[in-house]
Amino acid sequence: MRIAKITATTVTTAALALGLAACGGGEAPSSSPSTAASASGPKYAGKTLTFWRLGDTNPAAEKYTTELSAEFEKQTGAKVNVEWIPWAQVNDKFTAAAAGGAGPDVTEIGNDQVPLWQSQEALEPITDIVSAGDQALIPKNLLGLETIDGETYAVPWGGGSRAVLYRADWFKELKLEIPKTWDELVAAAKKIQAEKGSDVDGFAFNGGSDANHLLGALAWTSGGDYAVKEGDKWVGKLTDPAFKTGFAQYTSLVTDGLSSKARLNQNTTEIRTRFANDKVGMYLTASWDLAGIEEDSKGKIKGDKLAFFPLPSQDGGEAQSFLGGNDIAVWGLAKEKEAAKEFVKLASGKQWGVKYATDGGLLPVYPDALAALSSDPVQAPFAAAFAKAKAFPADPQWTEANETKAVLQNAARNVIEGKATADEALAAANTELENILNAS
Repeated sequence: MRIAKITATTVTTAALALGLAACGGGEAPSSSPSTAASASGPKYAGKTLTFWRLGDTNPAAEKYTTELSAEFEKQTGAKVNVEWIPWAQVNDKFTAAAAGGAGPDVTEIGNDQVPLWQSQEALEPITDIVSAGDQALIPKNLLGLETIDGETYAVPWGGGSRAVLYRADWFKELKLEIPKTWDELVAAAKKIQAEKGSDVDGFAFNGGSDANHLLGALAWTSGGDYAVKEGDKWVGKLTDPAFKTGFAQYTSLVTDGLSSKARLNQNTTEIRTRFANDKVGMYLTASWDLAGIEEDSKGKIKGDKLAFFPLPSQDGGEAQSFLGGNDIAVWGLAKEKEAAKEFVKLASGKQWGVKYATDGGLLPVYPDALAALSSDPVQAPFAAAFAKAKAFPADPQWTEANETKAVLQNAARNVIEGKATADEALAAANTELENILNAS
């Protein structure tokens, strides 16, 4: 999943002194005494790697990338040509490169895009990198989207999870406590509506392109899942009782009146705009929305008026979060494949991997660095959720089910609008999901 970057003013973790040891270099070349004097000095002298970074440039990301590239050149002798690819152009650029056009040697990639591009033979297996050195410390649950048929095709680089953003000033004004259970969240949402007006969403329903971040959290926490792989076939689990429980919580946001039926299609961006205009009390999102809210509200909503708490489960404790994140991978048609692997090894190692995440406002994938965020007022709720986050089905067709066909979104709308019962809607959605995931 692509993860947006946020500015330093909204991230307190960028200044954390993690005190991590530097990564070692590569193997020493044996061609001459001069090359043997350095662990990996001129091994790739004269080579130039093309490295694709995704999204718009910003000072922190540019500084990190420049420093990383300089360190790689120092260690290996190879130069790095960095190209920034805006998110809107990523799919077209990847498609052209996979078809044999001009592509990178190394690329940043959203973790949920790995199955798609692996299926197009666009990514090089790098199992050896994640099996040794620093990378072996990355928890295996973070490699679910990257590992396909026993091979790993990308290294997790920085994570993202979701938590509840709420109007801290409203909570203080209305003497509301941070909800610890789902029932407490519902009660807080209803009190917000009672005091702030019926056109305010106490907790906003997300029914847009990123709806499954919310639905997934509720379904997974109830013990449900979308689908599981049995042999070579995906088997849908939308009709299982546990998934139905989470689905019922999800649709109840509208049927119980916490969010308006008039806004069944809204996504996080649209909710954020309403939040910035005093029309939402709580919603599930990530910390990068803070900068947008400040801008949308013309500076009126910022600072101590905003805060996060983990989405609570039905009976207490944190709900499971969607496992978002950015990876780094070797392109399948890389011209400098071996040098590219060395670059990925350096970039995703503990020193540069943690720095990538913290400088970018993401979550580090190394356990000790993640644990260090427990005292950070902005990132602590996300770190708690990320520690037990879960991914969508690792199949290249998931994007079609999730975004193009909107299978679960349509099921929820049918239930909310009274066009079908939950059992009917989920049975139909289960068949459609299986057909999409099992399409050749």
